[in-house]
Amino acid sequence: MNEHSPEELVKLCRDLTAWPIMICLLGNFRLLQAGQPLSVRVGSKIEALLAYLALHHWRRVPREQLVQELWPDSDLTLGLNSLNNLVHQLNKLLASALEGAPAVLNQEGYYRLNEAAGIGIDVKCFDVLVDSGNQQLQAGDPAAALAFYRGAIKLYRNDLFASADAQSVIERERLRSRYLRLLVHLAETYFQDKDYSSCLEYVWQLLAHDPYREDAHRLVMRCYVRRNERAAALRHYQVCVEMLREQLQVSPESATVALFEQIRLNPDSI
Repeated sequence: MNEHSPEELVKLCRDLTAWPIMICLLGNFRLLQAGQPLSVRVGSKIEALLAYLALHHWRRVPREQLVQELWPDSDLTLGLNSLNNLVHQLNKLLASALEGAPAVLNQEGYYRLNEAAGIGIDVKCFDVLVDSGNQQLQAGDPAAALAFYRGAIKLYRNDLFASADAQSVIERERLRSRYLRLLVHLAETYFQDKDYSSCLEYVWQLLAHDPYREDAHRLVMRCYVRRNERAAALRHYQVCVEMLREQLQVSPESATVALFEQIRLNPDSI
């Protein structure tokens, strides 16, 4: 199989079942064959190898680096032998799904996933869909952009599954930040379109990941008012106040207090 064109890659990323093999790192580790889970023992070396190569999909990884990651206390020679055996085992496991092609390529002591053979990575697909949405937005097609953004959000089951090394932590925070910005954009867009139920759907997702965002709490209050649920808006303000006091020992921002007073005294102005 040849390298995917940008158009083919976007199409595949919108349907994970189209990939012969998909490595999922957003949330818990999952290995899928045509959308169906493949059994891999939790915490196994196969899981660790696939996760590491998927996280570094944009480059070739030196074999010594993989040995250090997978067998940190091993002698290098023994570690290299273990790595060769593990790659052989993995290639055998996935051979039928990839029509006999190896899942992991070894080129002059460097390893990488054989993406051209049909291996997808949800992290890469997430970025592809966000980038595609941004391109559509810049081209003046916000409806097409929203479709890509919704697809990216569906991929983001939870924060990145990865080790605690600095590079993994940085990547996890990059993806998380990108995901939260998507939720904000979708929520605000649906609010402007007066689709308050859809707006709340994405605001609740935003608050599930970042519960102390007062801009999100204010948007919840505005949605309730627009839906003629003034009492719910006032209750939500109290929930926000109590949470901030109990968890952070702070008072709400002046903008949140001002919105509460506006809802209390003049809700028709919201």
